[in-house]
Amino acid sequence: MNKVVLLCRPGFEKECAAEITDKAGRRERFGFARVKENAGYVIYECYQAEDAEKIISELPFSSLIFARQWFVVGELLQHLPPEDRITPIVGMLQGVVEKGGDLRVEVADTNESKELMKFCRKFTVPLRAALRDAGVLTNYETPKRPVVHVFFIAPGCCYTGYSWASNNSPYYMGIPRLKFPADAPSRSTLKLEEALHVFIPQDEWDERLANGMYAVDLGACPGGWTYQLVKRNMWVYSVDNGPMAQSLMDTGQVTWLREDGFKYRPNRNNISWMVCDMVEKPAKVAALMAQWLVHGWCRETIFNLKLPMKKRYEEVSQNLAYIQAQLDEHGVNAQIQARQLYHDREEVTVHVRRLWAAVGGRRDER
Repeated sequence: MNKVVLLCRPGFEKECAAEITDKAGRRERFGFARVKENAGYVIYECYQAEDAEKIISELPFSSLIFARQWFVVGELLQHLPPEDRITPIVGMLQGVVEKGGDLRVEVADTNESKELMKFCRKFTVPLRAALRDAGVLTNYETPKRPVVHVFFIAPGCCYTGYSWASNNSPYYMGIPRLKFPADAPSRSTLKLEEALHVFIPQDEWDERLANGMYAVDLGACPGGWTYQLVKRNMWVYSVDNGPMAQSLMDTGQVTWLREDGFKYRPNRNNISWMVCDMVEKPAKVAALMAQWLVHGWCRETIFNLKLPMKKRYEEVSQNLAYIQAQLDEHGVNAQIQARQLYHDREEVTVHVRRLWAAVGGRRDER
């Protein structure tokens, strides 16, 4: 098994390929990326067969921006007989995976794959039973064992392989299934909700998204992101010249500040969260975010960087490197993660959490 399949947003295959080539190469796991435009996936083929497993073991999945999911695979299984697709798949996985903890029969996130997805759902049940009989899967689901992936790229054609449950996306196809709240002011609310699921472990929500926290939403109108903060019983300063949804104002938790988000400066020092989804050049947004973090105006932030038409991976990398350099220069220790979320479009979402800093003698995490 010398290949890594990476699922991504259709249209961003080149960015996904550039990223895995760069980050695998830095670890001396060399290979080349096979890219098909708008396919919704990339295949990174390693020159050394054992390097594929080393990549998904050594490289933190959380460090990838454009990949929704990844797994190691072998050669493409083609021309699966309609009367018995299961036997060849079981044969490919025997001796490769032993006692896997979960099975995911998946497709790329494209319009062409929608019909194929219906088949995958029906096919999963008999395939799971056969894999359990063969010892490829345990008799019960467990997050402590590898995840078995069967990835169909066309009817009768699939890759088979595995990922580590501790270093992959926990979601089917790498996509969290979120429902749009009927009372939310805009669909952008799903971006922030997904970001919270992706960046913050569920068992830390009560502590890091606690009732009564103070938050700032820069460029808040009409309030899609503010809605998520209000839903978690935070007090929110929503900064925008445009109007906020009346339903949010009626909660009594929102203070609307009619100001430019780039010029606003907070007047209190206990702000836990700052969020920002402003349509502006990514370098300008990155500079503003770095300023907030360096000055200790917030403890954690989630913000979006709108992507240019070309060299998107390079642009995002430069923006993140700039923020990191500013933090380093001012002695701020922080964790930075970025991901192109399912609900993002021509953008990526970034999360930064300050851990400690020398600013004003303040220590963020006690």
